[in-house]
Amino acid sequence: MPLALVVALASFGFHPHVRSNSFLLSAFEGTSAVLLMWLGVLAIRSRGRSLKTEIVLRPEHYMQTVAQLAIYVYWSVYWDPIRDAAILIAAQIVFAYAFDMLLTWSRRDTHLLTFGPFPIIFSINLFLRFRDDLFALQFVMVAVGFLAKEFIRWSKDGRRVHIFNPSSFPLAVVSVVLLLTNTTHLTWGEDIATQLFRPPQIYLFLFLVSLPGQYRFGVTTMSLSAILVTYLFGLAYFAATGTYFFVDTYIPVAVFLGMLLLFVDPATAPKTELGRIIFGALYGITTVGLYAFLDRFGLPAFYDKLLQVPLLNLSIRALDRVARSPGLAWLDPSRIASAIAPHRRRLAYTSLWVVVFTAMSVAQGVGDHHPGHRLPFWQRACEQNLRNGCRTLAAIESTFCSRGSGWACNEHGVTLFEQRKDAAQMAPTEFQRACSTGLAAGCQNAVLTARSGAIPQRALPRADDFTILLREGKGPLPDMTPFELFTRACDQEWMTGCAQLADAYLRGDGTAKNYERAAREYNKACAGGVASACSDIGYMYKIGDGVGRDDTKALGYLKRACDLGMARACRWLKEQQRPAAD
Repeated sequence: MPLALVVALASFGFHPHVRSNSFLLSAFEGTSAVLLMWLGVLAIRSRGRSLKTEIVLRPEHYMQTVAQLAIYVYWSVYWDPIRDAAILIAAQIVFAYAFDMLLTWSRRDTHLLTFGPFPIIFSINLFLRFRDDLFALQFVMVAVGFLAKEFIRWSKDGRRVHIFNPSSFPLAVVSVVLLLTNTTHLTWGEDIATQLFRPPQIYLFLFLVSLPGQYRFGVTTMSLSAILVTYLFGLAYFAATGTYFFVDTYIPVAVFLGMLLLFVDPATAPKTELGRIIFGALYGITTVGLYAFLDRFGLPAFYDKLLQVPLLNLSIRALDRVARSPGLAWLDPSRIASAIAPHRRRLAYTSLWVVVFTAMSVAQGVGDHHPGHRLPFWQRACEQNLRNGCRTLAAIESTFCSRGSGWACNEHGVTLFEQRKDAAQMAPTEFQRACSTGLAAGCQNAVLTARSGAIPQRALPRADDFTILLREGKGPLPDMTPFELFTRACDQEWMTGCAQLADAYLRGDGTAKNYERAAREYNKACAGGVASACSDIGYMYKIGDGVGRDDTKALGYLKRACDLGMARACRWLKEQQRPAAD
């Protein structure tokens, strides 16, 4: 059996993806050679021993395997690198079975053949994977997990069991090394954390696929307490600052996944129900603390869900003692509801989790659509000088600029010029990038900023820009007409999109003419601070174009446009008021 597994691992070297990279091919050849030598040594040293394998099917293994496999399949539809990684994940599973079998037979005679390696490999790759040139380190990371499971043990309930979650331990160890050596770029870690959001309704999907395991293994209390603590902290942070702690959401999707599937291994969690509640709350608290720490020092923040799990695993006996202590034992649900059978309590916890998730979804605490995903929110936050508002705005503008939005490049240049005087010298570069996309304002600003004291001007997004600006982290938008883009932009609170939507209704571009809708959208954009929209609706009332003629309203809108800095509106306002003054 181990020989067949080693041959199977070596055969991955014939796959085109592996053969196309000499470093990747060497990783497979070297790893297969090491396992083959280990097998040879074991064969010599095990003479006279009766080595055997027993098949053991454990629900906690195959149920988690099914849930994680479903995540990979769904995710792969929307992110190509996951499909490309399928062959490498399969190879790690083969390696894990071979390594586990050789390690077990090196220490005892009976190896248990289970589905265990599947959730370990799936879980590791859901959070961290080395790039192809260093894929040998991926095999090392997997080996660390199995070595820790075999050698780092303690007594629990009269049995010798492993202390650490076999997937979270290697993730934490490797994360520390990557942070200390500043080599996160050698992995897919940051890409995985951000691109997991791509599939539609990903929060709902993760919730549904994890629900059977949550109920079956009684770990709902851990996930629920972790998520509630994090969510409530996010609400309190927003109430205090007006912005979001995790930048664009209350609970990032990768953190949400970690709270559902990473730290909830029942074998490395407290036994008492109160202990599990505390365990989950500590995971939520430490996630918040680690995110703040990493962000404060400019380190990759996606490690916030990985670093603390081994320490929490070490705390489980202490947490059970605390939960059983006279001062807290009365809070343990198993005592409060001792007359209720354990499976009914599990059902109650799971039902409560369904209610909580539904409420969070309705309140946009989790889900595809969240105000923090949208740049207009951060524009207002920057204007109001809210915490991290301008910093986040500049980061989002820079990201959109790198994706090809000339408008974002121009806006980033203006933001640098206005908000970061130390970086103002970088603004001309951004204006040149905007100009290269054909944005006239970018070209004008590139010339303006070459003159001393010149102040760059902002611009309106074009339809091409909206194809980038409206993604909300879901990847490229489907093909849309300008009218459809402006409608989506207005729905996402882009006031300039509302103004352009009003133009479309007024002219009948892409839709039937509708003066009432045009006036409504102009009014919305005007209230949102778009001076040209105030001027346009003022003109509609001045001449009675599709609306009742009303000079008072016309002057009011014109004054609003003037107050918003539209010079032409100020001149027109003076001209309109001159007769009255005479």
